[in-house]
Amino acid sequence: MDAATLTYDTLRFEYEDFPETKEPVWILGRKYSVFTEKEEILLDVTSRLWFTYRKNFPAIGGTGPTSDTGWGCMLRCGQMIFAQALVCRHLGRDWRWIKGKRQTDNYFSVLNAFIDKKDSYYSIHQIAQMGVGEGKSIGQWYGPNTVAQVLKKLATFDTWSSLAVHIAMDNTVVMEEIRRLCQSNFSCAGAAACPAVEADVLYNGYPEEAGVRDKLSLWKPLVLLIPLRLGLTEINEAYIETLKHCFMMPQSLGVIGGKPNSAHYFIGYVGEELIYLDPHTTQPAVEPSDSGSLPDESFHCQHPPCRMSIAELDPSIAVGFFCHTEEDFNDWCHQIKKLSLVRGALPMFELVERQPSHFSNPDVLNLTPGEAVQGGRAKGSLSLWFSGSCIELHADFWCVPICPHSWSGAFWSV
Repeated sequence: MDAATLTYDTLRFEYEDFPETKEPVWILGRKYSVFTEKEEILLDVTSRLWFTYRKNFPAIGGTGPTSDTGWGCMLRCGQMIFAQALVCRHLGRDWRWIKGKRQTDNYFSVLNAFIDKKDSYYSIHQIAQMGVGEGKSIGQWYGPNTVAQVLKKLATFDTWSSLAVHIAMDNTVVMEEIRRLCQSNFSCAGAAACPAVEADVLYNGYPEEAGVRDKLSLWKPLVLLIPLRLGLTEINEAYIETLKHCFMMPQSLGVIGGKPNSAHYFIGYVGEELIYLDPHTTQPAVEPSDSGSLPDESFHCQHPPCRMSIAELDPSIAVGFFCHTEEDFNDWCHQIKKLSLVRGALPMFELVERQPSHFSNPDVLNLTPGEAVQGGRAKGSLSLWFSGSCIELHADFWCVPICPHSWSGAFWSV
């Protein structure tokens, strides 16, 4: 049977339980012992929103695909990491889903934002169609950076959540940029900041007051996504300890990535294994009832989660963090700075107060003005010298430093 079309029922009994180990289990900033807190671990995992391939949903764009089997795994992982941000935003990190227990309206509002229909904020329809603007045709596989860029655009329409979404490019997080974004006024500054959409699309059936309850707040909740390349063809083992520490932070939203052309949503680790939710099972699309409620059991993984060796991780990933308050962001910055001092933990990205002067500077790579690398992207066909070797580039390539503190980098197509 093709793994991409396995059903939920055929999968639910095929996963190994957690290993009996003294190593702590880390799930999105929470530390557990497998000996004394096994039920708590499984409840935490089950409470994450689990988005998989679906079939028989309304055609994307009216005439497009009615299933995302075989191509939508990274889109589903993008939904999962963003859903975790919405859960933290509206329900809190300590919220738990219990089978058969009545959930709050906010829970169903979060879930409705991802249902497979054209007017849900973060549906497969919205992501696939918005991706066209990122150069991806409907049905084409995405990388972590592309899905992050699309989710950032879609979040603009989600006034209920009022999130500030920042994507840190070039392996660099600029604190000044984030503070400017999160401390900006909630009122619309122009068409770009507040797109003109119909009211029924804007609120998507959610309580109208929810979108304005934080107008007086001085900080917009932050979703920080950091696309990274941690090696050429395989992950550089020097980054492994740093990656583990990301799952220890209370602001952690997890990691999207996986293996080549097979995406997963990583939510933690134990020992030398990553813990993840796998979108590669096809379930029927779910329709809301007339009352607006949803049969939601298929959106929660009710078996032990998957695990894989960290060494098997594809080096192209995106790391996510959620900072509900400015204090959360300041604490995150403090932890990142401390992490840079940990022996054996090579920083995956730089944290700087202001934008470095070398950003978007043609002189960095000795390019002519028409060949400038802007935001890490080189257009056209160029020849560049790296470590004494000439590399010929064509079309559209990304440049990311292998070492975060130098421009000795690697290129790959997107």
